Amino acid sequence: MAHELRLRGLRVEEHRPVALDSKGIKLDCGYRVDLVVEQTLVVEINCVDHLMPIHQAQLITYLRLTKLQTGLLVNFHAAVLKRGLRRLGLRRLTLKPLG
Repeated sequence: MAHELRLRGLRVEEHRPVALDSKGIKLDCGYRVDLVVEQTLVVEINCVDHLMPIHQAQLITYLRLTKLQTGLLVNFHAAVLKRGLRRLGLRRLTLKPLG
């Protein structure tokens, strides 16, 4: 997926480490964001039967830690890819199916 995005001229970071800053202490908790696209979009990639609330919670955590506003959950296990996409906006904490 990162390769395809780069072919389209987008800047993509893979497995970007994210540290947690708690009361002035920086903690490396081992969080790694799957993809960050153009410093504006967090992409979390899954391959599961169904996206669960824990997947949404993980994306919300990544959005808050990176201070980015928009995330995309991608589930490659879906029969039709557009049914495996969920866009999340941190401003309103909304989850919207695409398509």
